[in-house]
Amino acid sequence: MNCLRMIAAAIAMTGSIVSGNAAEQPYPNRLVTLIVPTPAGGTPDILARLVVDKLRATIGQDVVVDNRPGAGGIIGAESVARAAPDGHVLLCTVEWLFLSHLMHSKLSFDPNAFEPVSIIAKYPLLLIGRKDLPVDSIAELIPYARKHPGKLTFASSGMGSMHHLVYEDIKRQAGIDLTHIPYRGGAPQFVNDMLAGHVDVSLTPLGNGAPYVKDGKLKLLGILSNARLAEFPDAPAVSEVLPGLATEGWTGIAAPPRTPRDVTHNLSQAVTHVLQMPEVRERILGLKAIPVGNTPDQMRHVIQNDTERWQPVIRAAKISID
Repeated sequence: MNCLRMIAAAIAMTGSIVSGNAAEQPYPNRLVTLIVPTPAGGTPDILARLVVDKLRATIGQDVVVDNRPGAGGIIGAESVARAAPDGHVLLCTVEWLFLSHLMHSKLSFDPNAFEPVSIIAKYPLLLIGRKDLPVDSIAELIPYARKHPGKLTFASSGMGSMHHLVYEDIKRQAGIDLTHIPYRGGAPQFVNDMLAGHVDVSLTPLGNGAPYVKDGKLKLLGILSNARLAEFPDAPAVSEVLPGLATEGWTGIAAPPRTPRDVTHNLSQAVTHVLQMPEVRERILGLKAIPVGNTPDQMRHVIQNDTERWQPVIRAAKISID
């Protein structure tokens, strides 16, 4: 309880950050809205709601989640980019939104101008296939795809999404041709089509895909990691076959451009406090995700690493969404 009071006091001491008559009021002084640019029910949405549920008491103001999906997350992100830089409108972001400027030449905002707050959690990505797919691993998928160019379909959560980037990297490194099927929604939508046999291959966070793999409804072809998972020790890491092809998904919180550093710093402390709560950690681990809770500078470093990792793939594939 003392820790909670200290964090709340630190946030209350944040300097003036808004204009007009509210300039002298401490932050936060009204409702805080966390914009989730993906549909309800996906991993980012679930993680956002877990944090918001406890964040209210920590910062002393009500916090709500507002889902604004569309255009691969651009619609929700744009609304936050235009919001006042006072910390009362925040973005629940995923890793690929910070790469969108490399693919959208006509974006009305600069994703790199967002002020990082903290990463909520990171999670392994699974390469999955429909249950009657005639291959059982990434090592078998590659020669099969070479024999049947363009016949296999690869679903993604949209052009420019992390799913799409991994798909392009697999194509490039393995020398295969898969037919890309971008969905406007998140993983739950195309996973349903995969369960129905309409889509051949895709990616999904561990928490979304593990139940279907264990029930035999989907095949696990590989892990997008440098190592195998203890939960599926027999499933190969994709990097065992395609060296260097490893990544992980993450969900974090960012603030509008020009939000003062003291606001993002204190928000980061509050989020980290929430993520250290045993009940919150247990819920996140139950989603097969790993709680993080880092500083704005640490989150910025992750973003920079992701940009260096995926920029060559984007250029090589000539991905352009305009």
